[in-house]
Amino acid sequence: MHFHLKTKWLSQIRLLMMLIPLLVVSDHLQAQQTKLLILGDSLSAAYGLKQEQGWVSLLQNAWSDKDILVVNGAISGETTDGGLARLPRLLEQHQPTHLLIELGGNDGLRGLPINKMRNNINKMIEIGKSAGTKVILQQIQIPTNYGRRYNSMFVGSFAELAEQHDIPLVPFFLTDIALKPELMQNDGIHPNLEAQAIIADFMQVKLKPLISE
Repeated sequence: MHFHLKTKWLSQIRLLMMLIPLLVVSDHLQAQQTKLLILGDSLSAAYGLKQEQGWVSLLQNAWSDKDILVVNGAISGETTDGGLARLPRLLEQHQPTHLLIELGGNDGLRGLPINKMRNNINKMIEIGKSAGTKVILQQIQIPTNYGRRYNSMFVGSFAELAEQHDIPLVPFFLTDIALKPELMQNDGIHPNLEAQAIIADFMQVKLKPLISE
């Protein structure tokens, strides 16, 4: 009887010793996984298209063989006010290693005060950093019919914030696409289906070195 219990106990010990390395490896892999949270607006939310057709989903597909998870936190119509309000909850929920802030376009299109937009993005960067997340800022541009002074201040805000916080600034992904009507939806603001793959390729090239650091 005692021999049987001792044998059973030894078997359990051996099994546990075999499992421990596997658990450690699993925890290590989970800890090492790169998770990119994209906090954006309709440009990243596949506006006018199915979600799986958008550039964010295509980017995730391109990285399907990598240990990289892309979380799309973009909402059509989002402003920097909305992004700032949602960010703490998104960080808590997803705990990303990297955060791409793709916001400001709707602030600009509505002619909202640039100082307010700057302050909101500034706070988002600080919140992301305080959560231990590496923050990346997306350059945004708006149509030139808002006036030279407003447009210059708007565009310049992103470079100034990136320099102030010493974070990467990714070029605006619609710079060339917006000049080609065949790549834009009828509203002239949102990229169409054909443009999504072009954006995904562009962002993959720009983001991969940044999230591999």
